[in-house]
Formats: sequence, C-alpha cells, structure tokens
Amino acid sequence: MFFTIEETLKAVDRSDIKGKPFVAVMNFEEWQKNKDSFEIGIELDPDLAEIFLTKAEVNYDSLTGTFAIPDRKNPAADDKKFAFVLDEKGVIFIDNGDTALNIIKGIKQSKKWKMPSLERFLYDFLDYIVKDDLRLMERYEDELDSMEQAIIDGDENLPSGRLNDIRNEIRYLRIHYEQLMDLAAEFEENENGFFDLENLRYFRLFINRAERLHEESMSLRDYTMQLRDLYKAHLDIKQNRIMTVLTVVTTIFMPLTLIVGWYGMNFRFMPELEWKGSYPVVIVLSILIVVISLIFFKKKKWL
Repeated sequence: MFFTIEETLKAVDRSDIKGKPFVAVMNFEEWQKNKDSFEIGIELDPDLAEIFLTKAEVNYDSLTGTFAIPDRKNPAADDKKFAFVLDEKGVIFIDNGDTALNIIKGIKQSKKWKMPSLERFLYDFLDYIVKDDLRLMERYEDELDSMEQAIIDGDENLPSGRLNDIRNEIRYLRIHYEQLMDLAAEFEENENGFFDLENLRYFRLFINRAERLHEESMSLRDYTMQLRDLYKAHLDIKQNRIMTVLTVVTTIFMPLTLIVGWYGMNFRFMPELEWKGSYPVVIVLSILIVVISLIFFKKKKWL
C-alpha cells in the first residue's frame, strides 16, 4: 500500500506518489520485485526472521534499518519485526505481517497536520509505538504497590514468580527504549541531509519522551529489586520467629528433661522415691520451671 504525506496520510496508487513525500508498506516478495524502481542504490534483502534489534544504519544515499517491537501485553513474547528503507523522497516498510500497516492506519485515523512532512510522519510513527507505554508503566507500578502492601500485611500467598516476570518484562521494554533513542538519534544526526534542519526538532522531542519512559522503566526495575529484598527480609523474619519459638520450647523442656532423666535412673538408694510428697513436689517444680522460663523470655521480649 502507498500513502502520500499531505494534511493527513492519503492512500494512493503507486503512480500518484511522484514528487510527494510518501509512505509505502510491502511484504518481502513485493520489495524484491519493485526495489529497483525506487532508485535506492543499496541491496536491502532483510531476513525478517533474523531481526533482533530496532536500529538504523546510514548508507551513501539511504537510511536502512529494522524494528523489533515487544508485545505490550506480553513483552517476553516474540517481538513484532519489520525492516525499513528511507531517503529524502519517502520511507518504505518491509513487513510480512501487519504491524507497520496497523501503525500507519492508526496515524491516518488520528493525525492531521498543518505542516506535513516526512519528519513529522516519522515522529508520529515512533510516537505511536510508545503511545500507551506511560499507562503501561502505571499499571506495573500499581501491581508492585499491591505486592508491597501484601508483603507488609504478611500475606503468605505472595506471587513471587510474578515479581520476576515483571522485572523481566520491564527489562525488555528498557532495552527497547534504548534502541528507539539510538534510532531517533541517527535520524536527528541527518548525515545524508534527507531532513529539513527545522524539522529535526521532532526527533529530539521523541528522544526526550523515550528518555522519560526509559527512566521510568529504570525506576520500576529498582522497585522490583527493593520488593525482592523486602520479601526476602519478610521470609527471614518469619524463619527467625519460628526458630525463636523452637528455641524457647527447647529451653523450657531442657530442665524438665533433666528431671525425667534423673529420676529415671532407678538407683536403689534414692530417698525421694520412698517419700510420699515426691510426686507432687516434682509436679510443682516442673510448673515453676515453666512459669519462670516464660516470665524470663517475656521480659527479654523473645515471646
């Protein structure tokens, strides 16, 4: 599909793009058949399966590059991948899926420009990729806040695995923002002079927005690490309490065990065995040992 960049994106035939900045979307086979007609002096044969980065490369008379966009619903899933080639006349996206076309359709429906230009389209294209990411960061933060409150409340069913998932998803997004900033910086560099100097500000605007998202992702990454440490401390406190209870119980029963062992030796000449008050005395003594031990531990705040 072909679009000219006018007051808005306008779907046109290939023959109508001459002399106007344009946007094109085609699959790999269509690109192979038509690439020579665009008069771009570079052999670009992208292997879409081998795309792993969002990047741009400066060539003699063109800019080429790739997009690897994480799925916002599941950033750990496979990226949405496509390539592009760009010169002063327009930009061509090479995509065997529908990611690039969907972004362009979204721009067509939502954008209307007073000063249309290739630079403004590229800004809106990049901006569309991250348009909902601030809200995504807020959802991550809300989820992490809920986890923190659960830890404070001593919830025994805290989903620690989900905390690891969030940290990994944020890491994928953080890397993606870094790559988008590098790509926009290549555009801003304007080494081939494809862009009007006045319009380079669009790329700086996008870099600033991507930097804010990157900083937010870094902050959330630190938050997940703090929650991990807090959860570990919570488990340590729980284990310490268990060990304290076991220590107190063991300490209380040690003298009682001594008494049992002492009078279980069955020596013939043990006067206490023939005294009628021996049994009640041992009972009272055992109770006193337990009570005194409990009072001692209570004063030491071990209970």
